Amino acid sequence: MTEERKIMVEEVEAVETPPKVRVEEEPRQRDYLDGFLAQKPAETPAGEPGGSLYDAIIDALKEIYDPEIPVNIYDLGLVYGVDVTEDGHAVVTMTLTTPHCPVAESMPGEVELRVGAVPGVGDAQVNLVWDPPWDPQKMSDEAKLELGML
Repeated sequence: MTEERKIMVEEVEAVETPPKVRVEEEPRQRDYLDGFLAQKPAETPAGEPGGSLYDAIIDALKEIYDPEIPVNIYDLGLVYGVDVTEDGHAVVTMTLTTPHCPVAESMPGEVELRVGAVPGVGDAQVNLVWDPPWDPQKMSDEAKLELGML
């Protein structure tokens, strides 16, 4: 059995206006954001992600394409890491799609040449690794879209 509830409705001519609130306070405190907004952003070191040298190296890597797949090696997920020292020594840790890749011998050399040609890089080194093995999940969304996987 359900209980029946009734809502009472009352019609009125007008509603009394509530009184305005007055807040008595001390003089306004200085806004805590003033100092924060005046600060200049910390400069990112050139060799760190977001730094000019690091970004230039990533751009160079994005110009190198896998010969079998029409996607650059960075978006393909073949580059596992880029480390840059303060004196411009760049180390790229990367893999290939398979150990039997037809460019297994030439690709690391091309990466080393392209990264070494970036202004500000004094020395470039490529570490070719097989662990963890590459798989398609390492690709960027842009690469997956290019290959029709999204």
